[in-house]
Amino acid sequence: MKTILGWMLALAVGLIGGHAIPARAAEVWEQLPAPAPLPKATESGYAAVNGIELWYAVYGEGQPVVFLHGGLANGEYWGNQVQVFAKQYKVILVDSRGHGRSTRDDKPYTYGLMASDVVALLDKLEIEKAAVVGWSDGGIIGLDLAIHHPERLTRVFAFGANSDPSGLREGLDTNATFNRFIEEAGQAYARLSKTPKDYDGFLAAIAKMWATEPNYTQAQLNGIKVPVAIADGEYDEAIKREHTEWLAQQIPGAKLVILPKVSHFAMLQNPAVFDAAVLAFLAGE
Repeated sequence: MKTILGWMLALAVGLIGGHAIPARAAEVWEQLPAPAPLPKATESGYAAVNGIELWYAVYGEGQPVVFLHGGLANGEYWGNQVQVFAKQYKVILVDSRGHGRSTRDDKPYTYGLMASDVVALLDKLEIEKAAVVGWSDGGIIGLDLAIHHPERLTRVFAFGANSDPSGLREGLDTNATFNRFIEEAGQAYARLSKTPKDYDGFLAAIAKMWATEPNYTQAQLNGIKVPVAIADGEYDEAIKREHTEWLAQQIPGAKLVILPKVSHFAMLQNPAVFDAAVLAFLAGE
């Protein structure tokens, strides 16, 4: 709780006071490259689910793979991946509730609620089962689906996820890469959201969730039967390495993947390495 509140306080100062100064990073894991622009979608629009309008886009054909972005972000962060995966899969991007182009209501944020949004979207798209590639909050949503809705999944690649707040590192409020991400996410929110001036309220709502969730029990993790990869970057700023390793140990048959010389933003920093790891997992390797 202390870490989350300290992070959010520093965040508010940087965003409102204009004091966030992104550093010029020499190392790959300290950089935050912009994602590639999204190509033209096969289908896109809004799905009315659980009292909100959920933005989605579909690319390519084949077995469905849902890409779930991290907290504060949006589907555009998967621009590098869409171009690769749409060559052999049906890629589905989603802006989580309140993120990007999707709307939100007054329900408190929970990972279970966001997981139910994904299930409702699969229903709308008439998709019985799909693989999930989740980053950060998206990875946690993937784990929630594996626990509560396993019948809708084929596989889960969870990158940079935690199963409870103790898995978060301290000092995020002073990390230059993370502060730059939060600043850029705010700019994207202003550009994409139907409520572009509500970023502070959105941050506060998300912060309440981060302070207390997720809270998956060891028994719940032990009970996961869907094939899962627990992945992270060698230099992840947000998630403790020992937590990632412990999490992989708790899920029967889980594959532990640590990508070298990247951080919490591996899909931007080294798309080729990230994509290769995901493709291998989806292929059952």
